[in-house]
Amino acid sequence: MAFQEELGLLIRARYPLVYIPTREEERAEEAIAAVASKTGNRAIYVWDFVDGYQGNPSDVGVGRRNPLQALEFVEKLSSTAPAVLILRDFHRFLDDIAVSRKLRNLARLLKSQPKNIIILSAQLTIPDELSELLTVLEFPLPTVDEIRREIETLLGAMGNLPAPKALDALVRSCQGLSMERIRRVLARGIAANGVFSPDDIDLILEEKRQTIRQTQILDFYPATEKISDIGGLDNLKDWLIKRGGSFSERARQYGLPHPRGLMLVGIQGTGKSLTAKAIAHNWYLPLLRLDVGRLFAGLVGESESRTRQMIQLAEALAPCVLWIDEIDKAFAGFEGRGDSGTTSRVFGTFITWLSEKTSPVFVVATANNIGSLPPELLRRGRFDEIFFVGLPSQAERDAIFQVHLGRLRPHNVKSYDTSRLAYETPDFSGAEIEQAIIEAMHIGFSQNRDFTVDDVLEAASQLVPLARTAKDQVDALQAWAASGKARLASRQSMLSDRMKELGD
Repeated sequence: MAFQEELGLLIRARYPLVYIPTREEERAEEAIAAVASKTGNRAIYVWDFVDGYQGNPSDVGVGRRNPLQALEFVEKLSSTAPAVLILRDFHRFLDDIAVSRKLRNLARLLKSQPKNIIILSAQLTIPDELSELLTVLEFPLPTVDEIRREIETLLGAMGNLPAPKALDALVRSCQGLSMERIRRVLARGIAANGVFSPDDIDLILEEKRQTIRQTQILDFYPATEKISDIGGLDNLKDWLIKRGGSFSERARQYGLPHPRGLMLVGIQGTGKSLTAKAIAHNWYLPLLRLDVGRLFAGLVGESESRTRQMIQLAEALAPCVLWIDEIDKAFAGFEGRGDSGTTSRVFGTFITWLSEKTSPVFVVATANNIGSLPPELLRRGRFDEIFFVGLPSQAERDAIFQVHLGRLRPHNVKSYDTSRLAYETPDFSGAEIEQAIIEAMHIGFSQNRDFTVDDVLEAASQLVPLARTAKDQVDALQAWAASGKARLASRQSMLSDRMKELGD
């Protein structure tokens, strides 16, 4: 349900206290005023701590620097006069016993009067004693239609309206920004060049990165890696390539739903993170990285607020890829944590969103320790598929050597015997292969020559792979995958070879 429809319903149903957490105060007040006008043409009263009530000359300044007096003002209004009272930043006073008690008294009184109190705040902070009385209503970021209307209004007034195709690109690039930021960045482009040109879209992307940085929850990742940069993992790559056009309008007309996401489980250094980056690049989608640990904050209720903010921002930037790295570390054994159920509530909000989301946010979650993940997360419907990324086979190690050497020595890559290198590096992951090559480069560089196959082999002989140092954990993970609980990412991995041997 759209924000204005839902708020209108709450007002008509005489919900006395509504809490709207948003940083877009001006736009939210405009939306509230529009709803109040449609719902019985209700009077609007706006209060803030510095200026008190504003608007009607007889009420100007009432309650200045006095939040309790601001609430007492409600009782002085006619009991039959419809009204909406907007209290800015009022969350700061909710812990005061007098304010809390007054709000609870007003909640009783307003059930029989056509009045509603709306608290506008940049953050969601609700004391326990008010949790049953306050109804939280999320205020979404601007929709595509709202952004288009704003751009047409601003640029059209200057006779600088882009062509339809350029306008579509401009609207898409503005998704995920607040209306105030959109206005600022358009004004910045006009101030720099006199007109807003398609080249100024880079300004919008930089503004978007700045917005995401300020949340301190998501990171905007430049995705430069390609599917061809992944050595091996043929099953996984085929699966991804088939879904490359699934976010297009043609796919919607065909009846295809948006792909939901992917869980990549496997040994460290086998290419899970690389795959997440390559998906975004191959599908031409922005890549957002979520550090789940950043969702958890010290203040009561703030973790849940950050989770909702993350979801809202990801959906506003859709279509996009949301990469959740090492999700197992965030939600491992949360049932036994002494955090008053915060982790449980964050996890519940997150998996509910995974199951019910309709927005084109493709979630790529990676995990090293599948045994520590709650089983609810692995249930079908959260992700489209769960892939196991195991240690590469000899043929895959050959391909991985070719990828790295082709990037580092494209002019003489054929001078390196990758077949020999692959044969001599059993149990090596992709990351360990890369590290062996880098160490070989140090050897060659220190001797003022190019590195050789022998240098790589010498470096590899000094490196003990994780498959040996953490053999028990690796074996347990491979046994889990061999039991058929996940799809193999590779046709020729060491695990698939082992499963074939067992079958024979």
